[in-house]
Parts: sequence; C-alpha cells; structure tokens
Amino acid sequence: MDIINFFRSLNGNQATGRPVPPPAQPAAGNCGTRGAVTSSGGAGTGAGAGRFLRPSAAASARRQLRMWAEVLLLPCRAGLRLLPPLRLRHRAPAAMKLQSPQFQALFTPGLRSVAELFEKKNYELRIAGGAVRDLLSGMTPQDIDFATTATPAEMKEMFTSAGVRLINNKGEKHGTITARLHEQNFEITTLRIDVVTDGRHAEVEFTTDWEKDAERRDLTVNSMFLGLDGMLYDFFNGYEDLKNKKIRFVGKASERIQEDYLRILRYFRFYGRIAEKPGDHEPTTLQAIKENAKGLAGISGERIWVELKKILLGNHVNHLVQLMYELDIALYIGLPLDGNLEEFARVAKNTQNLCPKPMTLLMSLFKVKDDITNLDLRLKISKEEKNLGFFLVKHRQELTKAMGPEPLRPYQDFIMDSREANTNSKIFELLKYQGEEHLLREMQQWTVPTFPVSGHDLRKMGVSSGKEIGTALQQLRNEWKKSGYHMDKEELLSCLKKL
Repeated sequence: MDIINFFRSLNGNQATGRPVPPPAQPAAGNCGTRGAVTSSGGAGTGAGAGRFLRPSAAASARRQLRMWAEVLLLPCRAGLRLLPPLRLRHRAPAAMKLQSPQFQALFTPGLRSVAELFEKKNYELRIAGGAVRDLLSGMTPQDIDFATTATPAEMKEMFTSAGVRLINNKGEKHGTITARLHEQNFEITTLRIDVVTDGRHAEVEFTTDWEKDAERRDLTVNSMFLGLDGMLYDFFNGYEDLKNKKIRFVGKASERIQEDYLRILRYFRFYGRIAEKPGDHEPTTLQAIKENAKGLAGISGERIWVELKKILLGNHVNHLVQLMYELDIALYIGLPLDGNLEEFARVAKNTQNLCPKPMTLLMSLFKVKDDITNLDLRLKISKEEKNLGFFLVKHRQELTKAMGPEPLRPYQDFIMDSREANTNSKIFELLKYQGEEHLLREMQQWTVPTFPVSGHDLRKMGVSSGKEIGTALQQLRNEWKKSGYHMDKEELLSCLKKL
C-alpha cells in the first residue's frame, strides 16, 4: 500500500467520499501479529511479540495518525504534487512566481490601495487574462483586468464604505465594477460561470472557483491568473502554450466557439500575434472553425471589424486571410466571395515592413467599388476608411511613379491639385500598396509648398477685376507647377507681365 492509500485507510477515502472498510481481523487460532491490540491488553505471541498497546494508547495513536493524514493529504487535495498524485480533473496550476520589472511597475499607489481594501475583507484579487499573457511575454500590458471572489454587491459596499468613487455601472450585471483611485481606473470582475449562451451573449452566475472561471475563457493563453504576489495560476497549460507559441482553445474548440462565434476571429488574431510560423494549427481546431463559421452571420459588424482590423495588422496575414476563404468565413464577414487572393498575397508582401492601414491591405481583395459598399453595409466602417478604400481602388493602377529623374511628380501634382482633406495620407497608403518603400520615405519628407502669390499682390499690380484675378492666379499656378514648385514670388510676378 502506498503512503496516500495508507493514510486514506486510517481516515476514509477523502477524495471520493466513500468510507474505507476496516482492516481484516486475524484468523481464528492466530495469536496475532506485530502491534496487534487485545481486549485484555495481554501479550501477543509469535514473531511480532514484544510491542503492545492498550486500547487507550491505540486510540490516541490512531487519532495522531489521522491528524497527520489530514496534513499530508492537504497538498494532494489542492493539486500540488508533493506526494504521488491523486487523480484530478485537470492538471494542477503551474507553480511559478513572476517578479519582472513590468510586473513591479504595475504597483502604483492606486493598485496598492485597491489591494489593501481587498485584503482587509479577505477577498481574493488577481490579475486576469490578456494582462497576464503580456506580462509573461515580457511586455507591459496596455489594459489590466482584475478578477475577484467578491460579488459586485460586496465590492460596491466595500468601495462605498471607503469613500472610493465608482464609475461606469453598465458592467455591473455581468459582474464588473469599475473603481477610480489616485486618478486611475480599476476594472474588477467577479469570477463567473456561463449558465446560458446564444453564440453572442451569456447569462452568468457568480462563483468563487477560479478554475471554473478559467474554463469559460476562450484560449489557453488568455485563461491564466496572476496573484499580486506574482504567483501564477494556470489551469490549462497556458504558459506552456505561450512559451511554445501555440494557440489553442480551452477545452473543446467547438464548445468555446459556440459560446461566442466571435472567438473564431479572436483565434486568428492571437495566432497572428503569438504563433511563430504560419500553418501550425491543430486539425480539430480548423474543423471546428469551419463547422461553426456560419455563426459569424449573427455577430454585429462593429465587433467583427474590430477583430478583422487587428488580424490585418498582425503577422502571417496572408496565410490567415487565405485560411478564412478555405474555411468559408469570408462570406459571413463582408469580404467579396471572389476576392483577389493573388493580389492580396502580392500586396501583403509589399507592405510587410511599411505598417499599412487595415483598409490598404484589405483593398487588394476588392476588384470594384461595389465591393467596398457591401463591406460597409456589413461592417459599418467609418467614412474615412470608406473614402480611403474608394481612393485606392480608383487610383492604384492609374496613379503611378513617373519615369525619369522626378518619379514623385505625379503624386506631388495630385496633392497640389486636390481639394480634399487628408490627400497626403491617402498618397502614403497608395505608395505602400504599390510597394514603393523608397518613394514613400521621400514623400514623407516632402513638405507641401505654399503658393507664393496672392490676389492682394495682383491688385497692387493693377489687376482689379475679381474674374481677372482668378484667371491670372490659375495661370501663375500652372507656371509654378511646371517649375516643380520652385519659382518664387518675384519670378512669378515677372512671368505675369509676359502673360
């Protein structure tokens, strides 16, 4: 009998709740074995004779053994592998402590005050989700979410009693309280279990079970918690996946996706952010995505566009967009069914180091302006994004660099002739689309010159009619343009005399 089963035999099977039957009694005629207890307290005989326990002493010894059994079994029940392991539903949380500079930098006066309040009330408070992932990657998180065993009502009472201001109560029904301390907002959410899900929203129930909360999260790398002492709580091997640059759903991919179909795009986004190479997917994950792609039809366009833009800004973008078409996702997220994947691959390569806007890259899939209109109907893109899309589709082939010593002239002339806002920015994106990295750098250093002649200058020269002034200014502007925008005021005015 191993040590755990030995202690269980003394105190019942604590893991299953079933009592352990008493040890078998010696057979009749047997004089007993070492340590046997007799009702009279008399001596046993045989090889084991020599050590005897009275009933009271035996009971005391058994009580002490039970006490030590409790102590020694505690780590096993907690999932710590100090003794040979019990059978647990999941692997125990990873035991490691983080003390990086990025982690230490989180402890502002505001966070210290929040931590003190929770500690006084004996409520557990941990950093959750993406912030843990970023910290383990050596990055400073942009946003920090906290999780707690305290209910929203308990948090409200605690903060209100301490005179802490609460803001944005919209998240309260989902378990989130936002407190403001020392000019800093702290978003803290009660541990939750999803009771009912419809693929978009969930009805939740509060819990104090950290593993249950981790189970409802999307990806293993997003399912970890970090104590304020730096202790990592990792129920689903998220840290191992992060180190190996693997993106996996928590549990069954199909179940996680059906809880919120947007998780399909979140999978793509985090793949582009974390995975080291394209094509390193689990076949069962891709199958689950394909089988559930239709669920994206019920997700709002705004939510899809937020995720799609992040995918377009990440790594492996060509691979991921090609995969969206292979897995029948494009149909449900506003992309053209006949998207130009060959052009997309070319532009993705052109823009690899140029930080294009999402629309710049996306437009390479689109063949006609109607594709942009359909995208807008599905995703509700901004007016600026739509205008950039129309600009790129219209000018990507006709507005190109000039041959000869002034390759930038067509772009510069377009800017000078344009009356639209943000023309410079659109030209920059066009150059990225075309893969003109060298010309882009030159164009970014070019300052739009100011036309040096005004109507006031012409009046001083005796031109009084408004119509004549307008005509003269246009003639001078044309001369200025021919000079490459180099002629100054005197040269232009002397030119006017000749005209």
